[in-house]
Parts: sequence; C-alpha cells; structure tokens
Amino acid sequence: MNQFPIKPRTSAHFRSNHTRNTLALILAGGRGSRLHQMTDWRSKPAVPFGGKFRIIDFPLSNCVNSGVRRIGVVTQYKAQSLIHHIQHGWSFLDGRFKEFVELLPAQQRTEETWYQGTVDAIFQNLDILRRHEAKYVLILGGDHIYKMDYSQLLAEHVEKEADMTVACLEIPLAEADAFGVMGINDEWRITSFTEKPANPVSIPDQPDKALVSMGIYVFNAGFLYDELIRDHDNRESSHDFGKDLIPYLVSRYRVFAHRFSDSCVNMVSGTPYWRDVGTIDAYWEANLDLTTVTPELNLYDEDWPIWTYQEQLPPAKFVFDDDDRRGQALDAMVSGGCIISGATVRRSLLFSHVQVCSHSIIEDSVILPNVIINRNVRLQRVVVEKHCILPEGLVAGGNPVEDRKRFHVTDKGVTLISPEMLGQRIHHVR
Repeated sequence: MNQFPIKPRTSAHFRSNHTRNTLALILAGGRGSRLHQMTDWRSKPAVPFGGKFRIIDFPLSNCVNSGVRRIGVVTQYKAQSLIHHIQHGWSFLDGRFKEFVELLPAQQRTEETWYQGTVDAIFQNLDILRRHEAKYVLILGGDHIYKMDYSQLLAEHVEKEADMTVACLEIPLAEADAFGVMGINDEWRITSFTEKPANPVSIPDQPDKALVSMGIYVFNAGFLYDELIRDHDNRESSHDFGKDLIPYLVSRYRVFAHRFSDSCVNMVSGTPYWRDVGTIDAYWEANLDLTTVTPELNLYDEDWPIWTYQEQLPPAKFVFDDDDRRGQALDAMVSGGCIISGATVRRSLLFSHVQVCSHSIIEDSVILPNVIINRNVRLQRVVVEKHCILPEGLVAGGNPVEDRKRFHVTDKGVTLISPEMLGQRIHHVR
C-alpha cells in the first residue's frame, strides 16, 4: 500500500486567491553546455522544441494556465534569442490588470558582478520583487519540459503553513545522484536535502526510489527576502538553492515537499511527464516521442495549451506523386511553412520553414526551422540546427565514424549538424 496517497484537489476559488498573490520568477540564464553547438548562440531555455515552441514556453504556459500572471524571466547567457522570443510571443498579458512577463537581465544591480548563482540571481532583483508586493514567490527553472498546475502547489504550501515548498519527483535510486535528494517524514516535511549525493537516500517503503528536487520552489515572500539577504551576507556561500539555501532552511524552518503527481497535467500513461532535455540524446528522444501514436506529452489538450510566438505561415505542402518521387510524411510531425517536394519523411519532426527536395529520405530525425535539404540527401538519427543548407547528396547518421569527421556524434549515435560544421556562416537571431 502506498504510504503517501494522492490528496483530492482543493477548490478553484481557494487556489485562485493564491495565484493572484504570487509572483513567478523563471531562472532562464543557463547555457546548457551538454547541448553542445545548439547553445553556442542561445541559452538553453531558448532552444526550439516540439515543432513550434521554445523550451521556456512550458513554464511560461504553466504559469498562465495556472492563473499566475505576474512573471519575471531572469536572463544572463546569450539572451538575445530568448528576449526576442518573449517580446514577440509573450506580450499578450494585460498590464492594466497587473499581468506581465518582465525580463530581468543580469545588469550588476547590486554589485559589480553578474549573477553568481541561482540565489544571487534572485537577490540582485530584490528591489523589483518588493515593488510587486507579492505574498508568495514561485521560483522555476526555465529549461524543462512538463505540464504542471502551480495552483495546486501553492494551495498545498498554504494549507501546510510552510515557509518553503519544494516540488519533487520520484525517480529510480540509481539515477538520483544527479539531483538534489530529499529525505522526508510522514507529513512530507523535508528532513534532509543533499545536492548530488554519492549515496542518495531512498523513499520510505520504496528502497529503489528517491525523491528529488525539480528546481521548483514556493516561498512566503517576506521569508524569502530575509533569507536572500542572509545568504548574500554569508561569504562562504556559493549562493545556490540546492547547495546552500535549502540545506540551511530544512533544519530550521517549515520546509515541505510537494509530489509532482498531485499537480501534473495530462498524465497520458499514468506517470507524470517531466523531461530534462539537456543533452542531444534526451532532446532527440523527447522530440521524436511526439511523433508516436500516443505520445507521453499531450500537445493537443485545449484545456492546457502551450502558448508561444505564432508565426503566420502557410500550411505544410506535399508535392509530386510519382512512383519514384512522392512527397510524403509517415509517423511524422510537419510544421507550417514546410514543403516536402518528392521526398519521404519517416518518424521525424520538422519545425517551420523546412524544405526537403526530391529523392531525399529523412528518418528518425529532428529538423529545426529554416533548413533547406537539397536533393538526394539521406538523414537517419540526426538533429539539424536552424539555417542549415544541406548540400545535394549528403549522407549523415548512418556511419558514426564518418560523421565524427564533420559533425558532433553522441554516445548513443545521434548526429548533430550545425551551419558552422557545414562551413556556413549565419548572422540571424537564433
């Protein structure tokens, strides 16, 4: 029997009172170096995902759909692409009703340093936070794919009279050493928190599972501000939530864990969907999963849409129906503005403005926007970056040894192709 049963959801009215009094801050300044050339010119939250979205659209959409409509986006590393996307796609909130998405770039507001850690990134915007007079502060990462009702998290935080609440996942114990791992008691109060431990603790009665942090936190606003100042004054702190602030708080204050399965939206398989697409392999797998008959992530849910910058494009077009030249896509997702001209696309995802010319075959691949694939190209298990022009006759993905001479190939055999690898210089905003 499960020791921690899922509780019934609280009333919508109760939840909405809290969301209106909440300010959300999305930490979107990280590079995501494990994505290699995909983050040479953009931060990880700005990386395209799912045919038409950016990664940051998921936490932003979760906020809007949950009723949290005062949002700050904290940026730092190569933020121009992210800023451009937010300015074009997230300007629909109405400031007359105190709804906004506000950009908070690193600008040395308190000292002559850039953001020195996740806690410091919040501290350096403390004057802005106080100006909004929020009762609760919701802190989110900007680089994960998931659908979550934050109002459920806020309601539980208030019900338990918590000072801080940490959203958590249950994952296999063998994988927990890459996360912040929590120990809890019967009330889900956190009794210990260790960042990336060599020997993670397991969940009570589940020796093969660990409870790990999702990097999603709720604070009572006044409590957070006091702790930001205390941490800033501590010269021995690295100013990080997982390494410094949370371990300090759990033994002194009311810090609780919130189980993601209580607030996850659209659990297709009954298992909460959350993905860190921080490697080429994970990115490729998560995108291709969307092309399956019943993907684990439901993008077709009208009750919990993922919002984004919607470019005005013509429908995808498939031309030629000859025996030796047929434009077709099978088990695939093809976005607006694409033209499949006498080519075959199988088990692949094409973003907008992709042209595939005659006699080319694209299989098990992810093609980002504004790519031209010339004639007789063969791609298999490939990720193609924006603005690539693939020359006629190119073959990639079938021979890792040959591919490594020109491209980046992962340990699992996924090939990444960027314009620079093709000797092409691109000056567009990424």
